[in-house]
Amino acid sequence: MKTRLTLICLLVFVGARAQSSADDAINKTIEEFFAGFHNRDTAQMRSVLGEQVHMQRIGTDAAGKPFIKEESVKDFLTSMASLPDTLKIEERLHFYTIQTDGAMANAWTPYSFYVQGKLHHCGVNSFQLFYDGTAWKIIYIVDTRQVEACTEPEKAD
Repeated sequence: MKTRLTLICLLVFVGARAQSSADDAINKTIEEFFAGFHNRDTAQMRSVLGEQVHMQRIGTDAAGKPFIKEESVKDFLTSMASLPDTLKIEERLHFYTIQTDGAMANAWTPYSFYVQGKLHHCGVNSFQLFYDGTAWKIIYIVDTRQVEACTEPEKAD
């Protein structure tokens, strides 16, 4: 009985460590994407994207009707590269909620977006990632965007 309990505890510990390692690698992938985003380094962003990536935004139009808009990775990277150097943009991720199953992961990341240091909009990113055997790659990004309902997040003590 004691041996069985020890084995169960060991398996739970090993499973938790493996999940923690995967979570760290997924966080690192997303952080690398945003490091490139903030520096407008399209090669850095591209380095953590899969071969086929889908990008979508969910929002509401002026009449309040929900919509979904698709954007190609090529158009997104081109628009990032064309932003003037004087325009300071920053997307602050507040936390990560990560779920994995084998080579698939989902990361849910609420964010606040700043332009020239001022809160511009907020929402949630949902990243789908694929583990290609060597690294986690982003294969799908969908986000929401709110302008009116945003408030400055509280600072941690």
